[in-house]
Amino acid sequence: MRPLTTNETTTLFEKLAKYMGSNIKHLVDRPDEPYCFRLQQSRVYYMSEKMARLAISAGRDHLGSIGTCFGKFSKTGKFTLHITALDYLALYGTHKIWVKPNGEMPFLYGNNIVKAHLGRITDNTPEHTGIVVYSMNDIPLGFGVTARATADMKNLQPTDMIVFHQADVGEYLRDEQNLF
Repeated sequence: MRPLTTNETTTLFEKLAKYMGSNIKHLVDRPDEPYCFRLQQSRVYYMSEKMARLAISAGRDHLGSIGTCFGKFSKTGKFTLHITALDYLALYGTHKIWVKPNGEMPFLYGNNIVKAHLGRITDNTPEHTGIVVYSMNDIPLGFGVTARATADMKNLQPTDMIVFHQADVGEYLRDEQNLF
């Protein structure tokens, strides 16, 4: 387990900024204790610095995971967020969408969100920005990227896509071996 390099940190924060905006500072500068990001076998983990110091005593081969897995770096250097980061995205996300009950299951099966499933959305959400998807009961279901700006959604047909699927809580069942 090692600290992230400057390029890795930049790539991670650029990805998180799409979903959290300026709320990224709340991840690292926490009032309870300092937190950090660490890299273990191309996966980025979020943990307290106290936990990171304790993890040093375990060998790399013996350490499976520690903290919360935020995502994974590909061999080309791109960063992919995993569904395991949903709790923090839901807490600090700036743009949110609530889907109707008839749109929850299609999203949880990995489909995009169409306008007919739109319950509510945060005002002034721009196009191609990260968005956290909630049920109408305020339960976070996953996250995605907006296909259209909020102002453009009023003129769309019910079958037009408004959010591109990125990850959902159904991945815990569908893709369990690749998450951890």
